[in-house]
Amino acid sequence: QVQLVESGGGLAQAGGSLRLSCAASERPFSSYAMGWFRQAPGRQREFVASIDFTDARTHYADSVKDRFTISKDTAKKTVYLQMNSLKPEDTAIYYCTLDRDYRTTYYKIVNYWGQGTQVTVSS
Repeated sequence: QVQLVESGGGLAQAGGSLRLSCAASERPFSSYAMGWFRQAPGRQREFVASIDFTDARTHYADSVKDRFTISKDTAKKTVYLQMNSLKPEDTAIYYCTLDRDYRTTYYKIVNYWGQGTQVTVSS
C-alpha cells in the first residue's frame, strides 16, 4: 500500500509563505503524478495543484495560480508546494495525492491520499 507522508504547513500571516512537502513510499505506476487538494471546514475537498513525474507538466486551480508553485524531486518521490502571498481563504487541511494522471481534479477518483496537514492563514 502506498503511503504519502506530508510535512510542513502550520500558521502564517496573510501575505506570508509556507512550504509543504510530501514523500511517497513507493512508485505504484510506471507513470504517475503527485499533487495537492485542500478542504476547508464545511466545504468540499478541492483540487489545488498537480505535477506529472515524467515530464513535469503542471496544473493549478485558478484560485492559486501565480501564488503557489508545485515542484518535484523524482529520485526522492517527493512533491513540494510553495505557497506565497497567502490569504485567509487558503486556510484548510491540505492533502497530498498520488494518481495516474496529473489532470485529475475530482477528489472522488484520486488513487492515493496522505493524512493531511493543517494550513492556517491569519488576517
